[in-house]
Amino acid sequence: MKMRIAKSQTGFSLLELMIAATLGVMLILAMTSLFRAGMATTFTVTQRAETQQNLRAAVELMTKDISMAGGGLPAGGLQLASGAVTNFACNQTGTCYVPAHAYPASSGGTINYMTGILPGFSNGVQSASVITAAPGATNDSITSIYCDYNFPLNNFAFTFPVNGYSATVGAAGTITAGMPTNILAPGGLNVGDLLFFLVSTPGQGVASGTQGTSSAQTAAVVAEITGIPNNTTVNFAAGDPLNFNQNGPNSLFNAVSAFGANLGAGNSVTVCRLNAVTYFLQVPPAGGTVQTPRLMRQVNGLNAVPVADNIINLQFSYDVISATGGLMNANQANPIAAGNSPALIQKVNLVAMGQGLIANGNRAQSMYLASSVSTRNMSFCNSYSSNTTVCQ
Repeated sequence: MKMRIAKSQTGFSLLELMIAATLGVMLILAMTSLFRAGMATTFTVTQRAETQQNLRAAVELMTKDISMAGGGLPAGGLQLASGAVTNFACNQTGTCYVPAHAYPASSGGTINYMTGILPGFSNGVQSASVITAAPGATNDSITSIYCDYNFPLNNFAFTFPVNGYSATVGAAGTITAGMPTNILAPGGLNVGDLLFFLVSTPGQGVASGTQGTSSAQTAAVVAEITGIPNNTTVNFAAGDPLNFNQNGPNSLFNAVSAFGANLGAGNSVTVCRLNAVTYFLQVPPAGGTVQTPRLMRQVNGLNAVPVADNIINLQFSYDVISATGGLMNANQANPIAAGNSPALIQKVNLVAMGQGLIANGNRAQSMYLASSVSTRNMSFCNSYSSNTTVCQ
């Protein structure tokens, strides 16, 4: 018989198993740590990219509106009705989106003025809410006002009755081909829109640009649309939410009474729709789907719409020319309080701060984005004139 010879087979000792297991665990931990670091970096980059996109969208839209400020308005601004206070940044239900929403008044406090830009120092959060994530800085608002020529109101003739509470809208003598001829067409007029009427008697010769023989009368007034019952009628009833439709001086009703039959005759009325655009921050109320601050845009007497989420700070400063010395006063945070006219603002400097969507913990990302906008349509002073008070 053959006997089997037992062969010795060497295995792992307990010590070797423990060392191998320890090395394996260390390798897994290192890979896990590397994976977590990669995920954290990806999260940070994503947060910063989203924040930057929000800021860029906000700043680009504000830049567009601010650059148009003053377009179509008279040099130096426009004197509004001298009765009750006229408002901005309010909708048709009476909600006013910024704490101080009256147009700036004269030194006597009885006449409001409309200029291309209304600075809103420390007036930038709806209901004066506190944004705790902001770094202790003030939050400002800004209102930019300009004529909107996208909808061609020169295609229409506005004729007013004696009371001035409504206007009959018909086709103008000269129609721009290919442009809308219906005030209710897409992009047309809405209740809450502001219309700027530049009125002159036929004696001034507006159509031909020549001076007439009769004494010339002019009026520049703003009215708020309160109703559009059909495509040929626009109402301007008193008691409008923004309080433009008053009976006092510098109002549409006063102009209708003063000009009588001449108002609306021929082409003695030039009309444009004003865009009074206000940017401010809103903190949605508790219980809503969105709790983080956001940038809002509000036009005329319409409802405000969100522009960008997670904007937690908004600041503006202004480069203003002095009306007396003709010199530039740079970086004025509150030019009206400093005694400078907002009609002489030459540049707007804006700083917006955004925060990442994840606002809690040490992973929250915040960043600033700054820009400057030249107000090319605003008034100016001739600094090269020997008369240092030459301002337009």
